[in-house]
Amino acid sequence: MTDLNAADLLTDELHDVTVTVNGAVHTARVPARRLLSDFLRHDLRLTGTHVGCEHGVCGACTVLVDGRPMRSCLMFAIQAQRHEITTVEGLGDSPERMNHVQRAFTECHGLQCGFCTPGFITTITAFLEDNPDPTEGEAREAVSGNLCRCTGYQNIVKSVLRAAELKRSEAEPPAAETAQSEESESR
Repeated sequence: MTDLNAADLLTDELHDVTVTVNGAVHTARVPARRLLSDFLRHDLRLTGTHVGCEHGVCGACTVLVDGRPMRSCLMFAIQAQRHEITTVEGLGDSPERMNHVQRAFTECHGLQCGFCTPGFITTITAFLEDNPDPTEGEAREAVSGNLCRCTGYQNIVKSVLRAAELKRSEAEPPAAETAQSEESESR
């Protein structure tokens, strides 16, 4: 992340920050100690990122920073300078355009109250980039850093496995397309 010295964080001085969030460039003047979670929620009005514990323990505030999961309550907005931030809003902005993880959560009933869901969605999205075909044990491990007080995690784990299936099926061409392509190549 951006190099800061301790003196920068101890002042009330405002700093210009330019951050790319969900593909859009945003510039703002913020106090040095403005957390990324507060910047997203209050300055940019992206309220899908939830703040639970404010200590990096629960995972509700997880966003993607350059594609990697990061607790936004542990990162200053000025540290996000020159980085790509993706919030849950950037993964799918309507029921018709949900990403594979969001669709899997819907299909497998992976949420109840929904407070923790954005953190799970972003965490799992990054996990499946690195591990597109996880075992049940790997899926459990992937979500072990996120807390949910409503579910017993069974449907969340099912959602991870279903999201992996959906992602793989999106990446594979339909069988008819594959057969036509093979037929064309043999000519």
